[in-house]
Amino acid sequence: MEPTSNRSPILALIPAYNEGHRVAAVATAAHKLLPTLVVDDGSNDDTAEHAEGTPAEVFRQTPNQGKGAALRTGFRMAMERGYDAVLTLDADGQHDPAEIPKFQEAWQARHADLIIGSRDFRQMPPVRRFANTVGTWCFSWALGTHIPDNQSGYRLLSRRLIETLLDSKEQGFEFEVEMIVSCAHLGYPIDWVTIRTIYGDETSHIRRGEHVKQFFRMVWQTRQARKKQHP
Repeated sequence: MEPTSNRSPILALIPAYNEGHRVAAVATAAHKLLPTLVVDDGSNDDTAEHAEGTPAEVFRQTPNQGKGAALRTGFRMAMERGYDAVLTLDADGQHDPAEIPKFQEAWQARHADLIIGSRDFRQMPPVRRFANTVGTWCFSWALGTHIPDNQSGYRLLSRRLIETLLDSKEQGFEFEVEMIVSCAHLGYPIDWVTIRTIYGDETSHIRRGEHVKQFFRMVWQTRQARKKQHP
């Protein structure tokens, strides 16, 4: 999976946890467009076996450590292999691999260090629409700039941004919020592409109470850091 002159400098990274009946379709479709790595985060189902039946490379991380830890495992592997950027997408089918070219085109055109796939909240189930709308407002207030979608896991990160994130201690979904904070504080450009808003029968792995707690911890830390920078 080493990048070569005739291969894309971007690696597709799919963190996966208990997505045995979905991960194969996502990994297969992504691999048609980019070299692909699946990091199985200690699943207790057959996620790894299904992923290993695809052309993608699979790394088994045990025990379960959280999405943030799985992403950093993939980031380290990508950096060791010389990739210039990593595109992340979820294993549950909410991110359509057919939209990968949108990220490639945006990166080639503007070279932003973080490109996030922005969803249409109006197409979400009511509870998720409310949660994402409130979360977006709170986080944008804390950061001091409008962030259309801070929870989307469909994103592309540059090598230099990834290198600043490898020592993060955030284990769960809040790591994706930290990516945005780090990028903004470093003055690195952030870009957006519009992506489909897909919801099916997937089961969320987010522990809602803990996720809300950790999200607002990140909001508070972001606000305090901004106040120090701009008293």
